[in-house]
Amino acid sequence: MLATILQNIFNALQWGSFYSMIALGYCLVYGVLRLINFAHGDIFMTACYIAFFIASALLSTFVSGGSVVFVATLILTMIATALVGVTIERVAYRPLRKKGVNRLYVVITALMVGFILENGNLAFLGASSRRFPDILQKELWNFGPVTLTNLKVLVIVAAFVVFGVLQFIVKKTVFGMSMRAISYDKFAIPLMGIPVNRVITFTFALGSSLAAVAGILFGMSYPVLDPYMGMTIGWKAFIAAVVGGIGEISGAFLGGFILGFIEIFIAAFFPSSFKDLVSFVILLIILVIKPTGFFGFAKSTKI
Repeated sequence: MLATILQNIFNALQWGSFYSMIALGYCLVYGVLRLINFAHGDIFMTACYIAFFIASALLSTFVSGGSVVFVATLILTMIATALVGVTIERVAYRPLRKKGVNRLYVVITALMVGFILENGNLAFLGASSRRFPDILQKELWNFGPVTLTNLKVLVIVAAFVVFGVLQFIVKKTVFGMSMRAISYDKFAIPLMGIPVNRVITFTFALGSSLAAVAGILFGMSYPVLDPYMGMTIGWKAFIAAVVGGIGEISGAFLGGFILGFIEIFIAAFFPSSFKDLVSFVILLIILVIKPTGFFGFAKSTKI
């Protein structure tokens, strides 16, 4: 029994790591713009496919995988996905922001961008699933009855590294301070000489690159890609961010792990068909008790 619990704790840490990394992207954009970027789950899907093509190209050149191919795929995927996020912001969101339209129209635009990414993928790449190439050799490590893989450890470590780097950027860098300033008062900040559009572009690039880290690690862990893979995990990561307290980095990070632990332990001890049902009921109860999430707090809106 103890071995089962320990094994499922590591499984939950891995699963929650994916939710946390994606939830951090939602959190960044919402924290700065008060915009729920519903396209973020599909940016994650796009990152998986970008990593697929980059890794396949590199493997055809270097013949075998390894840490060099992994690092190169990771960096190139982060850059390419950041460009996708920046392009979406420039083409879809910035024109609406300049016109000062109601936030509802921006949210609807975000939903449409997500559908465009999904159906664009479907139209150009087809409905067939693709298998993510083996970049790293999988290694099994046995600690008594508990089994870990190098990939599982890599995912968990990557999530905490991403969280630490993001905290440093937001709290210790000029761009991070500018992001926090815009979240407090976006009307007064331009008067202080802070380039708002540049900071927002940086926010989208950063959030999308986090989705890229999650995407490549997800593809390596669960190597079947399809155009709609970002929808479900994106929605769940968004809910995780809300449960943790959307807009708060620590809250989004914690919310991902809470959802990961709930799902894994329900699937471990109950029929898997109960997983989503019970998980969402528990999350609903949490939000009824604490609507702002664990780390969130009610904020007034300046009109």
